[in-house]
Amino acid sequence: MLDVLTVTLPVFLIIGAGYVAVWRKVFSQDQVDGLMMFTQRFAIPCLLFLAMARLDLSEGFDWRMLTAYYSGSLVSFGAGVIGTLLWLKRGIEDAVAVGFAAMFANTVLLGLPIAARAYGEDSLAPNYTIIAFNAAFCYFIGISAMEAVRAGGTGFLGGMKTVARRMSTNSLMIGVAAGLLVNLTGLPLPGPISEALTLIASAALPAALFGLGGVLVQYRPEGDARGIILCSGIALILHPAWTWGIGRMLGLDQAAFRAAVLTAAMAPGVNSYLFAAMHGRAVRISASSVLIGTAVSVLTVSGWLLVL
Repeated sequence: MLDVLTVTLPVFLIIGAGYVAVWRKVFSQDQVDGLMMFTQRFAIPCLLFLAMARLDLSEGFDWRMLTAYYSGSLVSFGAGVIGTLLWLKRGIEDAVAVGFAAMFANTVLLGLPIAARAYGEDSLAPNYTIIAFNAAFCYFIGISAMEAVRAGGTGFLGGMKTVARRMSTNSLMIGVAAGLLVNLTGLPLPGPISEALTLIASAALPAALFGLGGVLVQYRPEGDARGIILCSGIALILHPAWTWGIGRMLGLDQAAFRAAVLTAAMAPGVNSYLFAAMHGRAVRISASSVLIGTAVSVLTVSGWLLVL
């Protein structure tokens, strides 16, 4: 157990340092917002660009791994919707927002650094493959469902246009798409450009983890406690458990299996709150689930690492 904690604790200590820095006003919220803008719009896209450009596509894109992970995402979304309707007794629009939060794992800010510390930088190819689809898949499901149930909404086609617009302007997706383009075309990267991108990318995860801690100060553990338990429980337990079962059934190799289960075990990402705020539904549950889920995942992720 101590060996596992040496993997996870440094990651969460950086998050905690960011939280304390903003809480004690050593960092202002504006400064944290600027830091997150740098990481989300520049550093992490550079990291993803380089990863996708160098990815061995024949080895990285395993349909069995994607099936195991994203079938778990769909099950988590469905469990969130059904749990909200039947247990929390809330409306269908709130249910969609909770379902989105339950399935949108923090694949980048938490998933990458923990996987890198656990299994090494060279093991991350399957993680990048999952990340390449994550935002588009989750927003497609979430926005499609919300538009389908929302009275006066823009309808299914309008929802799809919203998905396409958000993905085409999303810096992370642009980084992934550009990296894949370079990979598929075989375009060479000039040495100085590659070095510059590598330098920026090297700052991405530490800075993003610190910034994530600062962002979490804005969220308060308030709202329906059962909703927070439902959302966090699905994200931290059901999603990785389902991925584990399907991965074993499909005969995933060890590297892909570990990547899929560990990524599925991550807490809800900040996009969960952004989705809820965008639609004005279950905002407190989504925000609190990001905060509480991240804190509790210190233990749950350590537990999954023990059994992997």
